[in-house]
Amino acid sequence: MALTFHFAARSDVGLVRKDNQDSGYAGPHLLVVADGMGGHAGGDIASATVITELVEIDHDSLTASEASTQLSRAITSANQEIARTFEDNPELEGMGTTVTAIMRARNKLILAHIGDSRAYLLREGRLAQVTKDHSFVQTLIDEGRITEEEASTHPQRSVVTRVLTGAADDEPDVGAREARDGDRYMLCSDGLSGFVALDTIEEILAGDSAPGRAADSLVSLAIRAGAPDNVTVIVADVVEASTTPSTQPQVVGSAALRRPAKRVDNSPAGRAAALTAEDDDEGVELDEEGSSSRGGRWLRRVGALVVALLLVGAAAYAGYAWTQQQYYVGAQDGQVTIYRGVAQNLGPITLHSVVDQTDIPLSELPSFYRDEVQATISVDSRTAADQRVDSLRVAAKKCGQLRATGEPCGR
Repeated sequence: MALTFHFAARSDVGLVRKDNQDSGYAGPHLLVVADGMGGHAGGDIASATVITELVEIDHDSLTASEASTQLSRAITSANQEIARTFEDNPELEGMGTTVTAIMRARNKLILAHIGDSRAYLLREGRLAQVTKDHSFVQTLIDEGRITEEEASTHPQRSVVTRVLTGAADDEPDVGAREARDGDRYMLCSDGLSGFVALDTIEEILAGDSAPGRAADSLVSLAIRAGAPDNVTVIVADVVEASTTPSTQPQVVGSAALRRPAKRVDNSPAGRAAALTAEDDDEGVELDEEGSSSRGGRWLRRVGALVVALLLVGAAAYAGYAWTQQQYYVGAQDGQVTIYRGVAQNLGPITLHSVVDQTDIPLSELPSFYRDEVQATISVDSRTAADQRVDSLRVAAKKCGQLRATGEPCGR
């Protein structure tokens, strides 16, 4: 029985940070979360570098041994690139990133991990952590000096002991697991696991059948908990390849904010790698049926191009119907607004309509969120759109409280 991933990836800057230093990638054979660190820009670069290197190995037909070798080599290559970046830019001293990655190899899963990002497995309704943190508090737990409960409030709980920093001995733990139909994996940065209780995470993952809705709910919970850190979540179900709906690769976080100025191939890895290239004045050109894209909005624009092709052909109605099953959060008249459709027009044909203009003024949002809304935020459903709006409302309220005390609320 051939297996694959049915997945969704989400990332949010949180309510305190100015920039998103997390990066994530979800594809049919590969899942990756990287949590960057190292001050201004450095963490962004480190985590995006990991995604750039690893998306190249998102392909099928590998044995477990081959996948393990390729995954290890790709992480080593990313670490070497981080070292080269630091050599060229000494001001980035101290930058680094966690990596938690799962690669499917037929009916095996290869897991690579370094740092305190996490991977969890939900099997038969029970959630278990399948990675072990490389952190100071985990060392104290292993030595019996503190309990798991005490670790959650320890003042040094954010101190990591192993990450990719460009040093030659920065190597991840690598292991293999059986891929089982019906299993659900969740990868996340500590912006989720550090602020949302495990039993709550388990309840969400066990209760929502769609990966996208589950991921949206988890990010929303982290936002409601105050979200002092970036939050990145990937939810992936192991399913039979013949039954899963088609899901395009997704890039989120800092890696999604970069685009190339060169031609790239139209394979899943090529499209995803394109999203992590340096920003430039020119857009990306995809072979054949590709489209220009920026960050998390690339899926919507690819969808819009598909619609255009369908409208030209005999399947025009089916293409239009597809757009009307999509939703996004944008702006109208200075207010956060939920739209049905895609944020594109095809000649005289408008492919979107307003569903709900909320009471949230753009001016009350932190600038990072305001920029996201103005650029539009694609979601999987109306429910997901409502959840996203709830998160924005919390962010606006928090921002207002901080401004009232004279404190900054983010960029």
